[in-house]
Amino acid sequence: MIFLGLIVALAAMVAGVAVVLDNTGSAQMTVFGNEVPGLTAEWQVFLAGSVVAIVLMAGVMVATLGFRRSMNMRRELRDLRDEHQESLQTLEMERRKLQQALAQARRGMGDQASVPAQRGVPG
Repeated sequence: MIFLGLIVALAAMVAGVAVVLDNTGSAQMTVFGNEVPGLTAEWQVFLAGSVVAIVLMAGVMVATLGFRRSMNMRRELRDLRDEHQESLQTLEMERRKLQQALAQARRGMGDQASVPAQRGVPG
């Protein structure tokens, strides 16, 4: 895949050089109804178009990287929320078990404490 990408990039560079070298005629370029100064040859117009294309591709790459980063952050936050929720559920279950054990222990102590007291009372 990398090799194919390098071949395509090389072919694009060769085509660009060929366009620049073969187009030596005069030309003018207008942007928003105004003539761009300094661009008088066809190859200069081509290079200006190439620069615009490079800037466009850079903008698309920055947007793509930003989108990926945003999606990764959202995924990580969602995973952290899930972990937090699981942790809270686990702690809640442990708290309930401990409360039940404490209640059983208190009942056991209450029964043991009340039984000797009743035995010791003369009747």
